[in-house]
Amino acid sequence: MQSLAADSVPRPGPLRIVPFDGTVTVRFSDAIIASSERAKLLYEDGHDPVFYIPFEDIYFDLLEKTNTTSHGALKGTASYWRVHAVGSSAEDFMWAYETPDTPALAIARHGAFDPDRARIEADPAEDKRHTPHVTE
Repeated sequence: MQSLAADSVPRPGPLRIVPFDGTVTVRFSDAIIASSERAKLLYEDGHDPVFYIPFEDIYFDLLEKTNTTSHGALKGTASYWRVHAVGSSAEDFMWAYETPDTPALAIARHGAFDPDRARIEADPAEDKRHTPHVTE
């Protein structure tokens, strides 16, 4: 597992979205809410990096869409979901830009999770270039 520092990747421009090479797993209590090898990282000036997971890799049976919305200048309008799992719940646990503005089109139909409410684990893929080669 690797933690990401906001300054660990150079960010040209105010918004940058890149694929994450590895697996991202999101948990609430003891339940896995999402797990993906197709996550994206969004870098935005003035904010910590955020993982976005494709809707297909999110267990929506544990989530309930709410009426909460917010607006981001470069991303558009976000919708929010609460989580219900293992006898607990949390409001505004996940958000998504279902129809984002043009600069954020790469995160359409992807969800992001509140790091204060979710346990987000990012496991980078093994770099095959650094695997020792054994010859006999």
